[in-house]
Amino acid sequence: MAIKLIKGNIFTSNCKTIVNTVNCVGVMGAGIALECRLRYPNMHDRYKELCNQNLIQIGKLWLYKSDDKWVLNFPTKRDWKHPSRLEFVEAGLKKFTTIYKDKNIDSIAFPMLGADRGGLDSETILGVMKKYLDPLAIDVEIYQYDPKATDDLYGKLYEFLTLNDIEFLSNATKLRRDYVMKAINAIKQDDIVQLNQLGRVKGVGIKTLEKLFHAAQNSSNLKQ
Repeated sequence: MAIKLIKGNIFTSNCKTIVNTVNCVGVMGAGIALECRLRYPNMHDRYKELCNQNLIQIGKLWLYKSDDKWVLNFPTKRDWKHPSRLEFVEAGLKKFTTIYKDKNIDSIAFPMLGADRGGLDSETILGVMKKYLDPLAIDVEIYQYDPKATDDLYGKLYEFLTLNDIEFLSNATKLRRDYVMKAINAIKQDDIVQLNQLGRVKGVGIKTLEKLFHAAQNSSNLKQ
């Protein structure tokens, strides 16, 4: 089947499986990995355990199945501090071509593997991905990251932070008021439209973002 090349946010894909690019040391701190950490906390916990057991390795893929999506964790670097390498991407793609049928993967959305924070050339990566994915008889989407494309869960966090007062938010999240205020100021910035972008704002740490996100997801009635 023909590959669909899409400029947007991978979390809006209708594919059953999405690919999460990871390292082998147990850190999901930015980009797609950070969003997966927020969306699938049980997966994140298990990922850390597998890394501690040296079971997350280059060329090995780990499929996590949630109720809404399946997440294929795809190592593109050994350590988050280091860049991705083309041979690492190829090793994972080769592995994918041998396992996707047994895993019952019939539709999958990939990011540009290793091309954002990994530092690899986008055109080179796209060529390599097409080489391995074009022959497969499944639906494949490749997402070129668009920093202006909103994701499906960002809106609820935005409403949670902007429609509730500081006291309520602080109590609901068990966060200090100044931490909550930093998050509110950040989410009101015009260039912040995605969950992972909040994680890059100075003063909004990952732990803060986790507490805000999960409180927002669990809040059925917003205090206005």
